[in-house]
Amino acid sequence: MKKIIINIGRQLGSGGRSIAALLAKHYNITAYDRKLIELAAKESGLSAEFFENADEKKSHGFFHSIFSNRSAANALTHSDSYLSNDTLFKVQSDIIRDLAERESCIFIGRCADYILRDNPHCINLFFTANLEDRTRRMIEEKGITAEEAAELIEKTDRRRAAYYNYYSGKTWGAAESYDLCINTSHLGHEATAQMLIEYIDKRVKSEK
Repeated sequence: MKKIIINIGRQLGSGGRSIAALLAKHYNITAYDRKLIELAAKESGLSAEFFENADEKKSHGFFHSIFSNRSAANALTHSDSYLSNDTLFKVQSDIIRDLAERESCIFIGRCADYILRDNPHCINLFFTANLEDRTRRMIEEKGITAEEAAELIEKTDRRRAAYYNYYSGKTWGAAESYDLCINTSHLGHEATAQMLIEYIDKRVKSEK
Protein backbone atom coordinates (compact mmCIF):
# COMPACT_ATOMS: atom_id res chain seq x y z
CA MET A 1 0.00 0.00 0.00
CA LYS A 2 1.22 3.47 -0.87
CA LYS A 3 1.76 5.80 2.04
CA ILE A 4 -1.32 7.61 3.36
CA ILE A 5 -1.08 10.64 5.62
CA ILE A 6 -4.44 12.08 6.70
CA ASN A 7 -4.57 15.37 8.60
CA ILE A 8 -7.86 16.23 10.28
CA GLY A 9 -9.11 19.58 11.49
CA ARG A 10 -12.52 19.61 13.17
CA GLN A 11 -15.05 21.62 15.06
CA LEU A 12 -15.94 20.25 18.47
CA GLY A 13 -18.75 17.73 18.21
CA SER A 14 -18.42 17.23 14.45
CA GLY A 15 -17.21 13.65 14.84
CA GLY A 16 -13.63 14.13 13.72
CA ARG A 17 -12.23 11.64 16.20
CA SER A 18 -14.89 9.02 15.40
CA ILE A 19 -14.32 9.31 11.67
CA ALA A 20 -10.57 9.18 12.20
CA ALA A 21 -11.03 5.91 14.11
CA LEU A 22 -13.08 4.45 11.27
CA LEU A 23 -10.44 5.43 8.70
CA ALA A 24 -7.64 4.12 10.91
CA LYS A 25 -9.42 0.77 11.28
CA HIS A 26 -10.05 0.48 7.53
CA TYR A 27 -6.46 1.21 6.56
CA ASN A 28 -4.94 -0.50 9.63
CA ILE A 29 -2.98 2.61 10.55
CA THR A 30 -2.66 4.68 13.74
CA ALA A 31 -4.66 7.81 14.49
CA TYR A 32 -2.57 10.16 16.62
CA ASP A 33 -4.36 12.47 19.04
CA ARG A 34 -3.69 12.04 22.75
CA LYS A 35 -1.01 9.50 21.83
CA LEU A 36 0.99 12.30 20.21
CA ILE A 37 1.20 14.11 23.54
CA GLU A 38 2.49 10.93 25.17
CA LEU A 39 5.14 10.53 22.46
CA ALA A 40 6.18 14.18 22.78
CA ALA A 41 6.52 13.81 26.54
CA LYS A 42 8.60 10.66 26.19
CA GLU A 43 10.82 12.17 23.48
CA SER A 44 11.49 15.40 25.39
CA GLY A 45 11.66 13.97 28.89
CA LEU A 46 9.02 16.49 29.99
CA SER A 47 5.76 15.73 31.72
CA ALA A 48 2.74 15.24 29.46
CA GLU A 49 1.12 18.01 31.50
CA PHE A 50 3.41 20.57 29.83
CA PHE A 51 2.10 19.56 26.40
CA GLU A 52 -1.50 19.41 27.60
CA ASN A 53 -1.23 22.96 28.91
CA ALA A 54 0.14 24.16 25.56
CA ASP A 55 -2.21 22.01 23.52
CA GLU A 56 -4.84 23.38 21.15
CA LYS A 57 -7.58 22.47 23.63
CA LYS A 58 -6.17 24.80 26.29
CA SER A 59 -6.61 28.53 26.61
CA HIS A 60 -4.09 30.79 24.92
CA GLY A 61 -5.94 33.97 25.84
CA PHE A 62 -2.89 35.90 27.06
CA PHE A 63 -0.65 34.28 24.49
CA HIS A 64 -2.80 35.14 21.49
CA SER A 65 -3.90 38.57 22.61
CA ILE A 66 -0.27 39.64 23.00
CA PHE A 67 1.02 37.87 19.89
CA SER A 68 -1.72 38.89 17.48
CA ASN A 69 0.80 39.04 14.66
CA ARG A 70 4.29 37.85 13.89
CA SER A 71 5.94 41.24 14.30
CA ALA A 72 4.62 41.51 17.84
CA ALA A 73 5.85 38.00 18.58
CA ASN A 74 9.32 38.81 17.25
CA ALA A 75 9.50 41.88 19.42
CA LEU A 76 8.81 39.82 22.53
CA THR A 77 10.70 36.62 21.89
CA HIS A 78 12.04 36.58 25.42
CA SER A 79 8.61 36.07 26.92
CA ASP A 80 8.57 32.84 28.93
CA SER A 81 5.06 32.06 27.70
CA TYR A 82 6.05 32.49 24.09
CA LEU A 83 9.25 30.47 24.37
CA SER A 84 7.71 27.60 26.30
CA ASN A 85 4.75 27.21 23.98
CA ASP A 86 6.89 27.54 20.87
CA THR A 87 9.37 24.99 22.18
CA LEU A 88 6.62 22.49 22.92
CA PHE A 89 5.10 23.09 19.49
CA LYS A 90 8.49 22.39 17.89
CA VAL A 91 8.83 19.09 19.77
CA GLN A 92 5.40 18.00 18.58
CA SER A 93 6.18 19.17 15.04
CA ASP A 94 9.37 17.13 14.91
CA ILE A 95 7.50 14.03 16.07
CA ILE A 96 4.74 14.57 13.48
CA ARG A 97 7.33 14.87 10.69
CA ASP A 98 9.17 11.77 11.91
CA LEU A 99 6.00 9.67 12.10
CA ALA A 100 4.87 10.84 8.66
CA GLU A 101 8.26 9.89 7.26
CA ARG A 102 8.13 6.39 8.76
CA GLU A 103 4.52 5.27 8.43
CA SER A 104 1.03 5.84 7.12
CA CYS A 105 -1.03 7.51 9.82
CA ILE A 106 -3.72 10.01 10.78
CA PHE A 107 -3.10 13.21 12.73
CA ILE A 108 -5.98 14.90 14.54
CA GLY A 109 -5.48 18.63 14.93
CA ARG A 110 -2.19 20.21 16.06
CA CYS A 111 -1.58 22.02 12.76
CA ALA A 112 -0.43 18.77 11.16
CA ASP A 113 -1.54 19.91 7.70
CA TYR A 114 0.70 22.98 8.02
CA ILE A 115 3.61 21.10 9.58
CA LEU A 116 3.48 18.55 6.75
CA ARG A 117 2.75 21.08 3.99
CA ASP A 118 5.73 19.82 1.95
CA ASN A 119 4.81 16.15 2.31
CA PRO A 120 3.33 14.92 -1.00
CA HIS A 121 1.31 12.12 0.63
CA CYS A 122 -0.96 14.33 2.75
CA ILE A 123 -4.73 14.49 2.49
CA ASN A 124 -6.07 17.41 4.52
CA LEU A 125 -9.64 17.27 5.82
CA PHE A 126 -11.83 19.56 7.89
CA PHE A 127 -15.06 18.45 9.58
CA THR A 128 -17.96 20.62 10.59
CA ALA A 129 -21.55 19.75 11.54
CA ASN A 130 -24.83 21.50 12.21
CA LEU A 131 -24.78 23.21 15.58
CA GLU A 132 -27.76 21.26 16.91
CA ASP A 133 -25.97 17.98 16.12
CA ARG A 134 -22.78 19.16 17.75
CA THR A 135 -24.67 20.32 20.83
CA ARG A 136 -26.55 17.03 21.12
CA ARG A 137 -23.30 15.10 20.81
CA MET A 138 -21.67 17.07 23.63
CA ILE A 139 -24.71 16.63 25.86
CA GLU A 140 -24.58 12.87 25.31
CA GLU A 141 -20.80 12.54 25.67
CA LYS A 142 -20.23 14.93 28.58
CA GLY A 143 -23.53 14.64 30.44
CA ILE A 144 -23.93 18.43 30.45
CA THR A 145 -26.77 20.84 29.78
CA ALA A 146 -27.49 22.42 26.40
CA GLU A 147 -26.22 25.75 27.73
CA GLU A 148 -22.99 24.19 28.97
CA ALA A 149 -22.55 22.37 25.67
CA ALA A 150 -22.98 25.59 23.69
CA GLU A 151 -20.40 27.33 25.87
CA LEU A 152 -17.95 24.44 25.56
CA ILE A 153 -18.30 24.36 21.77
CA GLU A 154 -17.78 28.11 21.44
CA LYS A 155 -14.71 28.18 23.69
CA THR A 156 -13.09 25.07 22.23
CA ASP A 157 -13.55 26.19 18.63
CA ARG A 158 -12.17 29.63 19.47
CA ARG A 159 -9.07 28.08 21.05
CA ARG A 160 -8.52 25.66 18.19
CA ALA A 161 -8.83 28.51 15.70
CA ALA A 162 -6.40 30.69 17.66
CA TYR A 163 -3.85 27.87 17.89
CA TYR A 164 -4.08 26.99 14.20
CA ASN A 165 -4.14 30.56 12.93
CA TYR A 166 -1.15 31.57 15.05
CA TYR A 167 1.15 28.72 14.09
CA SER A 168 0.09 28.27 10.47
CA GLY A 169 -0.58 31.86 9.47
CA LYS A 170 -3.69 30.51 7.74
CA THR A 171 -7.38 30.48 8.69
CA TRP A 172 -8.79 27.53 10.62
CA GLY A 173 -11.75 26.02 8.81
CA ALA A 174 -11.28 28.04 5.61
CA ALA A 175 -11.78 25.90 2.50
CA GLU A 176 -8.50 26.95 0.90
CA SER A 177 -6.57 25.42 3.81
CA TYR A 178 -7.82 21.86 3.12
CA ASP A 179 -8.51 19.34 0.37
CA LEU A 180 -12.05 18.68 1.59
CA CYS A 181 -14.36 20.41 4.07
CA ILE A 182 -17.29 18.19 5.04
CA ASN A 183 -20.48 18.70 7.02
CA THR A 184 -20.87 15.36 8.79
CA SER A 185 -24.53 16.04 9.64
CA HIS A 186 -25.59 15.15 6.11
CA LEU A 187 -24.35 11.55 5.91
CA GLY A 188 -23.39 10.67 9.47
CA HIS A 189 -20.02 9.39 10.59
CA GLU A 190 -19.98 5.95 9.00
CA ALA A 191 -21.22 7.08 5.59
CA THR A 192 -18.86 10.05 5.67
CA ALA A 193 -15.96 7.71 6.43
CA GLN A 194 -16.98 5.44 3.55
CA MET A 195 -17.15 8.39 1.17
CA LEU A 196 -13.70 9.45 2.30
CA ILE A 197 -12.29 5.97 1.78
CA GLU A 198 -13.38 6.13 -1.85
CA TYR A 199 -11.82 9.59 -2.20
CA ILE A 200 -8.59 8.59 -0.47
CA ASP A 201 -8.24 5.43 -2.56
CA LYS A 202 -8.61 7.45 -5.75
CA ARG A 203 -6.12 10.03 -4.53
CA VAL A 204 -3.55 7.39 -3.62
CA LYS A 205 -4.07 5.54 -6.91
CA SER A 206 -3.49 8.77 -8.85
CA GLU A 207 -0.13 9.40 -7.18
CA LYS A 208 2.87 8.78 -9.38
